[in-house]
Amino acid sequence: MTRVVIDIETLAFPFKDFDLTQQEYLLRFAATEQERQEALQKLNLYPATARILAIGMLNPDSGGGKVYVNADMPSWNSEDGLVQYVPGDETAVLKAFWHDLVPYRQVITFNGRGFDCPFLLFRSAVHGIRPTRNLMGNRYDTAGHIDLLEQLTFYGALRKFNLDFFCKVFGIESPKSHGITGLDLGKLVEEGKYREIAEYCLGDVRATAELFRKWEKTLYFEGRA
Repeated sequence: MTRVVIDIETLAFPFKDFDLTQQEYLLRFAATEQERQEALQKLNLYPATARILAIGMLNPDSGGGKVYVNADMPSWNSEDGLVQYVPGDETAVLKAFWHDLVPYRQVITFNGRGFDCPFLLFRSAVHGIRPTRNLMGNRYDTAGHIDLLEQLTFYGALRKFNLDFFCKVFGIESPKSHGITGLDLGKLVEEGKYREIAEYCLGDVRATAELFRKWEKTLYFEGRA
């Protein structure tokens, strides 16, 4: 089966880019400075208030893939030659992603149904792009989409943990171990360090692919006697 792991990195638009009515709406429940900062931080998570910085795609069987990065810079390849980094604006990045997704029958994510997939669909709609696939189909149809967070919690029977935590539980090198987390993305954009953002995204998809292989060997029962 042709399958691909996907992951995205996102960042909120500058708060000043929203008009006064929008600003008031976004901060309407923030009574203190701490609550204001927390509300602003959460804007990174919503496709109505944030943009896509990078999209990672990785074939878990071959190790090959691409990382699309929302930046104006030349393309480059990973040191092992297996991954191509493809820059462009958000529209170009999304168009390339949907085009390259077509050959894959199965998508693998970590919390994809809760974040990555609806974010990709919404941002595509904003740019007038029709996705080549509905990534928010039947929740229980693993033939089309395996969300590892759903699988490792047995659809909510167990407590949810983040990718970093699950990686450590299963003995996988966490992408956070290299000193960068999602909280650093804003600073990296300000410094123009888009290569670091793209490589961080690749770390996430590689960790997700390794977690998938661990899960597939032990907890994937579909099609087995």
